[in-house]
Amino acid sequence: MAENGNGAVEQAPQVKMNVLTQFVRDLSFENILAQKGTGGEVQLDVTVGVNLDAKKRKLDHQYEVTMKMNVTGKNKGKDEPLFLLEMEYAGVFHIEGVPEDQMHPFLLIECPRMIFPYVRRIVSDVTRDGGFPPLNLESIDFVQLYRNEIARRQAASQAETAKPDA
Repeated sequence: MAENGNGAVEQAPQVKMNVLTQFVRDLSFENILAQKGTGGEVQLDVTVGVNLDAKKRKLDHQYEVTMKMNVTGKNKGKDEPLFLLEMEYAGVFHIEGVPEDQMHPFLLIECPRMIFPYVRRIVSDVTRDGGFPPLNLESIDFVQLYRNEIARRQAASQAETAKPDA
């Protein structure tokens, strides 16, 4: 709360967020182990990549946030791919009361937190249905992921400006 100069206290705007819809935009699962027909001892080593994107929609206060997952399962020690799961999962959000300067982090931190449990469930079901043990993704620290991306962009920008003209 802040005083407005007339002695009255102004309320900070109330943040409102509703998930309007969620959907799988694209999903691909390749069971490379079954395609090759190889067998024997398999020790699963999983790598997970996450990429986030957000954009304003045409309607007022609506935003679309997309989480792109890339999950690769390899045979530990042999570097043989066993499966590849690629998925784009999107959520459409109605958001009000977030200051403009805080909208970017809000979209890339709070919105992914809302849709991540559904992404986790789909990844688990698809890996299980694909013949592997269900893969239960660990929680993702979206704040740290956001900070890492900002730092990466700043470093890339500094490297770009530090290049001598050719």
